Amino acid sequence: MKKYTSFKVLQLAILAILTILSLFLLLKPEVKQFVFSSRPATILFFVVWVLLLVSFIFLLIDFNLISTIKLNYHNLYGVAYSDPISGMPNRFSCDTVIEKYYDEKLPENIGCIMIDLSNLSEINNLYTHATGNRLLKDFSNILSTAATSLCFVGRNGGNKFLAIFEDCTEENIDLFIQRIENRVAQHNQAPDSIAIEYHTGIALNRNEHLDQITRLIALANKRISRSTNVQRS
Repeated sequence: MKKYTSFKVLQLAILAILTILSLFLLLKPEVKQFVFSSRPATILFFVVWVLLLVSFIFLLIDFNLISTIKLNYHNLYGVAYSDPISGMPNRFSCDTVIEKYYDEKLPENIGCIMIDLSNLSEINNLYTHATGNRLLKDFSNILSTAATSLCFVGRNGGNKFLAIFEDCTEENIDLFIQRIENRVAQHNQAPDSIAIEYHTGIALNRNEHLDQITRLIALANKRISRSTNVQRS
């Protein structure tokens, strides 16, 4: 698409140069006299200008089509890579990040956190799925904000979220967790809010020395059940 757009821009530039050159020549008295003193030259003049005008029109149509295609591609990309409920990266996006490490030894500086929105099923049963979706969206916004400049975070399906840290440090992990805790506390203290309850499981490869990212994620997921510091009400 970029090459095609560049080609169309080049076409437009050449067409503009030819148009300016034609106008420049037409302003010369001897050229103007020749064009309008001879019937064949006059006809040729109008044919050339009609072709230039038609070319401009078709180029405008092409640019409009390119814009529409890009917009449709952007929308399809959003559908493919974004979770429709939470608006954050979906399972496919998570898999895309994970796949970067499939064919290589897992670096020591990779870390991941699995996050479980533990009271989502309870909220769905106690209220409605619409209420549960609202809670899911609120928690997703908290995670997305907490991840800013620190890590990738996406919804890994159901009530599970995955955060992947590249060039991971314990300070970044602690900051991410602290941001979540602070924002969840603010959310839960708001009037008429439905409390968010969650658990986390953390796995840092510098401590685990695993060779596959899927094993690191599985370990973080296993540690969710042992989490004791993250249920908020």
